[in-house]
Amino acid sequence: MSGLRIPVNENDHSQGRADALVTLVEYGDYQCPYCGEAYGVVKDLQRRFGDDLRLVFRNFPLSDMHPQALPAAVVAEYAGSHDRYWEAHDALYENQRNLGSALYSGLLHELGLPLDGLRQAMDDNAFEGRIQGDLDGGIRSGVNGTPSFFINGQRYDVRGGFEDLANPIAALIERGGR
Repeated sequence: MSGLRIPVNENDHSQGRADALVTLVEYGDYQCPYCGEAYGVVKDLQRRFGDDLRLVFRNFPLSDMHPQALPAAVVAEYAGSHDRYWEAHDALYENQRNLGSALYSGLLHELGLPLDGLRQAMDDNAFEGRIQGDLDGGIRSGVNGTPSFFINGQRYDVRGGFEDLANPIAALIERGGR
């Protein structure tokens, strides 16, 4: 198994305690249907494992196959620059079938964020470096599709369903994170 080449750091989008026993890193694409499927499972894992699980999300937009993946990532990053990343992240996955400018406008309105700022960020490619950095780190770590998961720094390939993520997480928690 390959390891995570870019360690989790303070620049990552994360939910959960930094000292959680298990850190789950997901490389995802907002338009990927498999990522949409995994989204609900990851939410369940967060509820199940509580403070023992930290989630980190990194962008891996597969723009050739998913034309809305990159714009959606920009929307999430823009919201993140206003401390609203996770609300945007969740809303994008929960409305995955409707990705596009109408959804983005409505989402920003709901979050109380200025649409002009998003337009400017898109025109200036303000989040290109961040998103490309996630992509590059994923490629260096062996990511070649989405979603890709790393559990405590080690790649975990889901063979059955995304529910399979629960077993190694539970085992690591039982062993105190080791």
